[in-house]
Amino acid sequence: MSSGLIGKKVGMTSVFEDDGRNIACTVIEAGPNIVTQVKHADGADGYDAVQLAFDDKKEKRTTSALKGHFDKAGAAPKKQVVEFRSFEGDVDLGDVLNVDDVFTEGETIDVVGVSKGKGFQGVVKRHGFGGVGMATHGQSDQQRHSGSIGASADPSRVFKGTRMAGRTGGDRTKVKNLRVVRVLPDHNAILVKGSVPGAKNSYVELHKK
Repeated sequence: MSSGLIGKKVGMTSVFEDDGRNIACTVIEAGPNIVTQVKHADGADGYDAVQLAFDDKKEKRTTSALKGHFDKAGAAPKKQVVEFRSFEGDVDLGDVLNVDDVFTEGETIDVVGVSKGKGFQGVVKRHGFGGVGMATHGQSDQQRHSGSIGASADPSRVFKGTRMAGRTGGDRTKVKNLRVVRVLPDHNAILVKGSVPGAKNSYVELHKK
């Protein structure tokens, strides 16, 4: 069986646990996934992996090469294709994996997604700087500036990696050890405790531990 699934972040909700606590959960639509390729270490690929595809897309928006790739698996063109390097059990080309085939309630998983893009931001929002307080560090007129960024004659340059203003967000991000609170096979959905990276309707990868 695959070591994970591709999903789509639907939004957030809350559920009551048996002890009466109300916990925040992220709702993820996680299936059905189609096996579009199986790779083996002793084959031409040289490593073991399972390629999964999720979410139908229009055939006219699919290249001929990709259409032929999906046809081999007997699947319609898909929007998202992800390769999982480790897997348990046997899967075959064209197999359909649903959320209850892979995950069980109570286990912990890792979720990978692309974080929300926030555009060009200053050092206070991007790195959590406290601001210079209009006092020192080479800055006197704006609270949220970074202040001095370099040394004097030696080394006479700004070191690489110095934290400055710049583009924030839009990075591949992994959140580890999220507990599976509910598995909803009728809706092909899974509820995990806490938040996961990305905006609503963005794709995420769900990896078993």
